Amino acid sequence: MPTTSIKEVAQRAGVSLGTVSNVLNRPDMVAPATRQKVLDAIAALGYVRNDSARQLRAGRSRTIAVVVLDVANPFFTDVIRGAEEAAEARGAMVMVCDSGSDAARERRYLERLEEQRVQGVLITPIDEGPASRLDGLVARGTPVVLVDRVSGTRDWCSVSVDDVLGGRLAGEHLVATGHRRVAYVGGPASIPQVADRLAGFTTAVEGRAQLTVVTTSHLTVAAGRAAAATLVGTASAVFCANDLLALGVLQEMTLRGLRVPEDLAIVGYDDIEFAAAAAVPLSSVRQPRELLGRTAAELLLAETTDDAHEHRQVVFQPELVVRESTTRRSGPPPHRPR
Repeated sequence: MPTTSIKEVAQRAGVSLGTVSNVLNRPDMVAPATRQKVLDAIAALGYVRNDSARQLRAGRSRTIAVVVLDVANPFFTDVIRGAEEAAEARGAMVMVCDSGSDAARERRYLERLEEQRVQGVLITPIDEGPASRLDGLVARGTPVVLVDRVSGTRDWCSVSVDDVLGGRLAGEHLVATGHRRVAYVGGPASIPQVADRLAGFTTAVEGRAQLTVVTTSHLTVAAGRAAAATLVGTASAVFCANDLLALGVLQEMTLRGLRVPEDLAIVGYDDIEFAAAAAVPLSSVRQPRELLGRTAAELLLAETTDDAHEHRQVVFQPELVVRESTTRRSGPPPHRPR
């Protein structure tokens, strides 16, 4: 079926092309009676404006991209939701890209997003060296905001959480509840958030508890289950770099007939919805996930419209949410399978 053109709309309404354009883009400039004639013609002909073509002619689309490490991780799902709320409020839309923690894949996405002339990019880069991949984008006019990562440069905005503090909160809680043999599960170490959480945890337990570090290649439930096997008999409590790892550790403990927190106390990180809904509700260091995404998108959109925009590095504070995975429940202990 052929597409109706703006010229046909003008002919049917008996007005100029410019008048139709004004109705579509600046309706307040058109007299109400004339505006209604154009709207009636649009409805009768089924005209749909080619918004993408119009945006590209203007040099930039109204789409912002969000590039995350793992779209299956509920943490990033919530970050994306926050970004979408901010984008919708400003008449923009969000395109989601999953780098899969693969540098080559991340680079290909950035190249394609620039070709699409996106309005800007929100990104959680996979390692400490994003500048080489992002400098070019910024230099050619595509704004960038780092999400869940502190910017090492003033050339772009960043929105993050104090992960060193988050790790320290977890460590102080476990020591305060009497644990003297503790473990940390997380990785890969090349992810700055993982390194910061371990640094904070180490500071909190140093000289107060024996620490075992178990490095994982991924931040997934499966990786948590694999790591849990090394903890049996070596630690009374574990701090995991995210809630997915913590859920994996909890699953493995349950399969082995061990009790949480009696045999192993567990603290996660992020406080995703599944943390509170687990069979044994998980203590977790809470990040303001949707606020991270919303703030990042607002900074990005402000940069595209405000010539006086100044880059900001926004750092939010985490909080520890204590649940049953680290506090012994009242009453008799649950039956332990033989």
